[in-house]
Amino acid sequence: MRRLAREILLGVTLLVGSAAVPIAPTPSPALLVLAKADHELYIVDPATRTVVGQIPSGPDPHEVIASSNGQLAYISNYGGGAYSTITVVDLARQQAMPVIDLGALRGPHGLVFVAGKLWFTAEGAKAVGSYDPATEKIDLVLGTGQNRTHMLVVSADGSRIITTNVSSGTVTLAERTSGQGGRPGPGGPRVDWDETVIPVGNGAEGFDVSPDGKEAWVANARDGTISIIDLAAKRVVQTLAVDVGGANRLKFTPDGSLAFVSTLGGPNVTVLRVATRSVVKRVPVGRGAAGILVQPDGANVYVACTPDDYVAVIDVKSLAVTARIAAGKQPDGLAWAVRP
Repeated sequence: MRRLAREILLGVTLLVGSAAVPIAPTPSPALLVLAKADHELYIVDPATRTVVGQIPSGPDPHEVIASSNGQLAYISNYGGGAYSTITVVDLARQQAMPVIDLGALRGPHGLVFVAGKLWFTAEGAKAVGSYDPATEKIDLVLGTGQNRTHMLVVSADGSRIITTNVSSGTVTLAERTSGQGGRPGPGGPRVDWDETVIPVGNGAEGFDVSPDGKEAWVANARDGTISIIDLAAKRVVQTLAVDVGGANRLKFTPDGSLAFVSTLGGPNVTVLRVATRSVVKRVPVGRGAAGILVQPDGANVYVACTPDDYVAVIDVKSLAVTARIAAGKQPDGLAWAVRP
C-alpha cells in the first residue's frame, strides 16, 4: 500500500500544470490512457511509468487508438449513443486537433487503425464505418442491424470486420467480396460485403481474434462465459463456463498462448490457457477493471482499473501485478503508440 501511495502521489505531482505545457516529450513507444472522469488523454512513458502529458479528450471518452505511424491518437466520444465525434490528438505536440464529425453515425465506440484508415463502430446507428485521413472523408458505412454494435476487430488488409453486438448477444462477421451482378463502376470491379450474424451469449462485449486468425473469443458479461467462434465455420464451437460475470474486455498475448479477461463485476483479471481452454490464474487488481492492452512484445499486460483510478501492470511470466500507474480518474481505453 505504501508503494501504491507513493506512485499515486508521484502521478498527481507530475500532472500539476501539465494541461498547458507538456511535462516531457512524447516517447516512442508511448502508453495512452483515457481518463473518463477527467475527459483527458494521458500520455505515459512505459519505461518510467510516469505521465509525460495530458490533453483534452472531448466528452465521454471511451476508446483510443493510435495511427500506424504513432503521430496521432483518435478518441471515440461515446455518450451512450448520443455523441457523434471522434477527437484527434497530435501526440508529438500534445495538443487536440479538429474533431471528426460523424454526422448521423452516433455513438462511436470501438476503434481500429489498419490499412491506412480509422475504423469505428457507431452504436447509435447500428453500423461500422471507416474514415480515410488522407481525404478526410468517411468512405464506408456498413450496417449490422444489431443492437449496441460496440467493439470491433479489422483484418490487416481491411477485408474482414468482426463486431460484438452487446444487447443482441451476437457477433457480426463481415467479409469483403466482389459483388454479383451489375456492371463494374468507373473505379473498377464492384465491391460488396457478406455478413454473417453469429449468436453468442448475453452481454457479448469484449473479444479478440487469435493471432493465427482462426478463432474469435467473446466474453459474455451477463452469462459469465466465453464463446469460441471458429471463423472459417462461422459458428460457436465451444462455450467456456469460466465465471467472468461483468466481463468487459478480452485480449490474447501475441503468441496466442494466454487470454486475459477483465471484469467490472469483480476484483480479478482472469487468465486462461488457450490450448487447454482452462483458467490458469485469477490475478487480483482492485475493485474492477475495464480496458486491457498487451505490450507488443508480450512482456506485460496493462489493465485499466476504473474504480481505483490506476492502471495495473501484470507481468506475463509471473502473472502478478508489478506496478500501478496513476493516470487520471476512471481510466478505461488504452492504446500503444509507436513511431517508426
